[in-house]
Amino acid sequence: MAGPALSAQCRNHSHGFHWSPGLGRRNICPHENKELSKEKETLPLVEDASNCDIVKATQYGIFERCKELVEAGYDVRQPDKENVSLLHWAAINNRLDLVKFYISKGAVVDQLGGDLNSTPLHWAVRQGHLPMVILLLQCGADPSRIDGEGFSSIHLAVLFQHMPVIAYLLSKGQSIDMTDLNGQTPLMLSAHKVLGSEPTGFLLRFHPSLNVVDKVEQNTPLHWAVVAGNTNAVEKLLDAGSSLDIRNIKGETPLDLAQQSRNRLIIHMLTAEAKIRAKKNFRLFRWLQKCELFLLLVLSVITMWVVGYIMDLNSDSWLLKGSLLVVVLFVTTLFPRFLLEYRSLTYLPAIILLSSIFWMLVTWFILFLPDLAGTFFQVPFFLSVIGLLYFFYKTWGTDPGYIKSSEEERKMNIITLAESGCLDFRTFCTSCLIKKPLRSMHCHVCNSCVARFDQHCLWTGRCIGFGNHHYYIFFLFFLIVVCDWMLYGTFLYWSNHCATTYKQDGVWTYVTQIASCSPWLVYIFFLVSFHASWASFLILNQLFQIAFLGLTAHERSSLLKQSKHMKHPFSLRKTPYNHGFTQNLADFFQCRCFGLFKPSAVDWTTQQTVLLHPAKEKVLRSV
Repeated sequence: MAGPALSAQCRNHSHGFHWSPGLGRRNICPHENKELSKEKETLPLVEDASNCDIVKATQYGIFERCKELVEAGYDVRQPDKENVSLLHWAAINNRLDLVKFYISKGAVVDQLGGDLNSTPLHWAVRQGHLPMVILLLQCGADPSRIDGEGFSSIHLAVLFQHMPVIAYLLSKGQSIDMTDLNGQTPLMLSAHKVLGSEPTGFLLRFHPSLNVVDKVEQNTPLHWAVVAGNTNAVEKLLDAGSSLDIRNIKGETPLDLAQQSRNRLIIHMLTAEAKIRAKKNFRLFRWLQKCELFLLLVLSVITMWVVGYIMDLNSDSWLLKGSLLVVVLFVTTLFPRFLLEYRSLTYLPAIILLSSIFWMLVTWFILFLPDLAGTFFQVPFFLSVIGLLYFFYKTWGTDPGYIKSSEEERKMNIITLAESGCLDFRTFCTSCLIKKPLRSMHCHVCNSCVARFDQHCLWTGRCIGFGNHHYYIFFLFFLIVVCDWMLYGTFLYWSNHCATTYKQDGVWTYVTQIASCSPWLVYIFFLVSFHASWASFLILNQLFQIAFLGLTAHERSSLLKQSKHMKHPFSLRKTPYNHGFTQNLADFFQCRCFGLFKPSAVDWTTQQTVLLHPAKEKVLRSV
């Protein structure tokens, strides 16, 4: 426990609360003053600083009074009646100037004190005072010192979930696998004591040992997560590759512990993971994993053909056709479920799109080409298909702007940001351990930060960002063109091969006749209409955002959400990224138009601040 003057009730709750550091008064335990958090009143000021003793002056941060008493002969190493030094009180209240002053006057930076025999660094860590932690470490504080409860600084930071402090301590060289008095690592402590996905997920990004055991129970972090019923931590540890076979001192595996506690969800998670890992031992499964995207594409192509074939049957029984379709769809869902990983299923929309394009081409060659032989319409269609496939490949294969850095660079960035007071977790990505550049966003599907993030596109299976956004626009354009050609070919085929017309027979007769004339073509018609609909909606939305707003889809949605909670909604047009219709397009496509425009080239993978556009800067300079 950080404070020395706590009630007996509080001494039994050392991990159950956070103290609120006083801005001008000593820290008060919530069990001693339960109404303090409800009142939210301004803390009283000291009426006469000249009458304060040095402990009270330290708590209030009255530097001149403290300096006066020290120069008058007060020993800064002398503890008060609760065995707490002045450095402890300055640390818990985040009095940076007093800490520097006391250390210059001979204060012991690692002096032990309080009920838990803690150092000032322990007190600062418990409170989450990152500037104080930085200062004490710079003054020689030892983060590996163990307090009265057996915890080092990194263990306390984990218990109280102070992510910036954890990041800084680990970046400064604190071992991620350091053990406390019971032999528990920070990862074990997080899995056991802190319910939720963090800080377990955060610690895993520093590559801790997953299968190390503690001294007492010989449990791994996964054992401790199961004991605590921490499903989020169990999921994170399984994804990281924790062993399922290690036994503790009683010979129990994590699954044994889950069965004892009768936690059905964790039992299911462990048994499912065990089955997946068992499958990976088979050569066939490993081969399927290597070829899973190709196999999924083949399965999609075959399934689409089977669906079209069933619809094209001569049977007039729609009940029979519907039953066959249900059977086909049920059978095809078994393959991805048992043989493919979940991550591969994120590519399913893109694979369906490619399968659709394949059958569009087959339909064009078999049904439409005889009617269009010798006409001009063949050339633009095939050019459109080539453009579609090319820009799909460029969208899928081009780096969208992933922010890359080495492990050493990440640690140096954390240290630099923390010591400059800029380690703000609103702009610092806790997944990639980097300061996010301007307009970037972490994609949880790709598990990476993307520069000028727009969206994670289901239809391409890739993020859309700084590197491939313009390719994405051309992909949508050519997809719409191909779909339009297919719709033209469809209506042309119906007019040439079906014995009915809309003008003569009306809507219902016309629809039933074309359906019986070529059910396969009706199937392709709905498929093409579907792809044309979403592509048209997306490209119109994208061009509006790019040309009129200068924003990405993510930025637009974020600003709209913010606007709903504001009393005075702002205009999306008034952003630093909107430079006017023509200039926005020139900047996005990097188009000079023979010198008519001067596009601004910004590397959004490194840009941290808003830059004034060169055109606006030139105007301001002239003024």
